[in-house]
Amino acid sequence: MRLLPILLMLIAAFLAGAINSIAGGGTLLTFPVLIWLGLDPKVANGTSTVALWPGLFGGLFGYRKELENSSGILIRLGGTSVIAGALGAWLLIRTPSPTFARLVPFLILFATVLFMSQGAIARRFKFGKLDEQPHAGWWIGAMVFQFFSAMYGGYFGAGNGILMLAALGLLGLNELNRANGIKNFLGICINSIAVLAFSLNGLVVWQDALVMACGALAGGYFGASMAVRIGQVWVRRGVVVIGFVIFVVMVWKLRH
Repeated sequence: MRLLPILLMLIAAFLAGAINSIAGGGTLLTFPVLIWLGLDPKVANGTSTVALWPGLFGGLFGYRKELENSSGILIRLGGTSVIAGALGAWLLIRTPSPTFARLVPFLILFATVLFMSQGAIARRFKFGKLDEQPHAGWWIGAMVFQFFSAMYGGYFGAGNGILMLAALGLLGLNELNRANGIKNFLGICINSIAVLAFSLNGLVVWQDALVMACGALAGGYFGASMAVRIGQVWVRRGVVVIGFVIFVVMVWKLRH
């Protein structure tokens, strides 16, 4: 591998890991870099998923204390996530590469709008603290929401963390640290099955994934301190700008 591609992948993965530790949306950086380096869109998606997957465990470990007394949520939504994540990964595997390439700009646009709307989504789903015995209707609503969120996550994944926070909002869970811990657990459920499916179907370039995994782990570790120095507002604005630029460029490429 040449030095420049390695540096680009490391930088993109580092920033993605940091962004994921702040709000989510790191795939908006790693996926386009892999596309630019010449990977097939489906392979780029699989490689990016594998590269960012280890960072979720670090986040889960960091929020382990906040996950106490959350077994009901983890079991119900975790099981839903595994099933729906597997379905999403299967749909990606079955999607022809040219079709997926045409879908990618609009998936990125969707993820960017979600990322941009995170604050509004958080305010919309403020239902107070989670009761010890939530109403059955709330469980059903949250599981249905999480099913479609996890299916999207298994298929593409960018911006999926925001969807999961909205699903948790349906349960009235507004304690940020606890919600992030649960979100990381659900992300592991979704991406673990997706990583297995993509690996078995040859949709991962392992040398690229391992390089980026190192960058993502480092970025996740230093993400919090970076956010304090730079400011979350500027980081989020930068991701939104990048997302819209990528959308425009990829639409232009499809038309030429």
